[in-house]
Amino acid sequence: MEKYIIKGGSPLVGEVEIGGAKNAALAILAAATMTDDSVHIDNMPDERDTNVLLQAMESIGVIIDRVNRHSVVINASQVKNHTIENEFIKKIRASYYLIGALLGKYRHAQVVLPGGCDIGLRPIDQHIKGFSALGATVLIEHGIINAKAQKLVGSHIYLDMVSVGATINIMMAACMAEGLTIIENAAKEPHVVDIANFLNSMGANIKGAGTDVIRIRGVEKLHGTDYTIIPDQIEAGTFMVAAAATHGDVTIKNVIPKHLESISAKLEEMGCQIHESDDAVRVVATKRLTATHVKTLPYPGFPTDMQPQITVALAMASGISIVTESIFENRFKYVDELTRMGASIKVEGSSAIVTGVERMTGADMSAPDLRAGAALVIAGLVAEGFSTLDNIKFIERGYEDFEIKLRSLGANIEKVDTDAEEQKFRLKAGYGDIAQ
Repeated sequence: MEKYIIKGGSPLVGEVEIGGAKNAALAILAAATMTDDSVHIDNMPDERDTNVLLQAMESIGVIIDRVNRHSVVINASQVKNHTIENEFIKKIRASYYLIGALLGKYRHAQVVLPGGCDIGLRPIDQHIKGFSALGATVLIEHGIINAKAQKLVGSHIYLDMVSVGATINIMMAACMAEGLTIIENAAKEPHVVDIANFLNSMGANIKGAGTDVIRIRGVEKLHGTDYTIIPDQIEAGTFMVAAAATHGDVTIKNVIPKHLESISAKLEEMGCQIHESDDAVRVVATKRLTATHVKTLPYPGFPTDMQPQITVALAMASGISIVTESIFENRFKYVDELTRMGASIKVEGSSAIVTGVERMTGADMSAPDLRAGAALVIAGLVAEGFSTLDNIKFIERGYEDFEIKLRSLGANIEKVDTDAEEQKFRLKAGYGDIAQ
């Protein structure tokens, strides 16, 4: 089984380029099925989740032309089947975006219930509430969501909780419904805005994305488009925190600094220097980080997907920090691994009390989910000695060439598949020095 082996202790220095946003790409790929014309999408991340979704779309007759690694042309004019039961699709949460897209275009969708990372309950009740308000009948039978409607009619929908997935799904279904749909208490995340912009480029009439009230005036049909996906806010944030934790100096390129403000603000509180330009952010950490408090919130608050990474940095900061998780209830599973490395973290309910330590030491670890996996890589980079991390399939769900990009910044990290490859890395990285 493939795993990462890491030798810690090297600061990250240099420049790294950020790819397209995974969370935007998954919804945009699904939405591309809503026209019979060809849709050209650029800056698509080449990751496990996007590839699985494209595979599932092919299974219902969508023609996928991979122009290159980050560019794809999608044509859904030959779709005859609205049932997606691809065995792999269960493994990604974003499979539910195909419900909104297929329901909006064909008035019928059957999609196997989604999976993804086990970080807590992510109910789809708000999605169902929205589809029902538009006139669809939604049933869950034998692990499959079945949504169908004679016609979809605009409605006034108030979400009981801020939900990115429900906001996007309702927006997709509503853009081809009759009349006006208003979504109140809508999510404001950058990828919600990106998907609205994408649909508008196809002829949809969506206003207010990025605010908590979105208005969608239904149109009869959508047309083809050329579209470039926004940069990935979470990939960028992960490299920002990695630079801070390793006391490095990294310029993160191809980003939208506005999307990173909550992360930049916390890193500045911790003693980092942040330098912004039009499409890049430079993180410089010249001294030991200091403690701060973090609470995850919907955008523009601190992202839940950055909580494990910032906790690793705080584990090595001076002082006591409190990290409060307000989005998912099961997102501290990685803490046991950090404790084995010498971190001092106590989880109480939805909060972690982090007492900074001066050093952590390498350990054999296992990634419990996507973002926690990335955080444990950062932990390996700051720890003394060697660490290994298995279950890296989680990381590959949402990070393209993660270890390659880290190596370009001076990290000692390798993806290995055999004991011989691991031993070779240890020898090359100075195993003899550690053993003495």
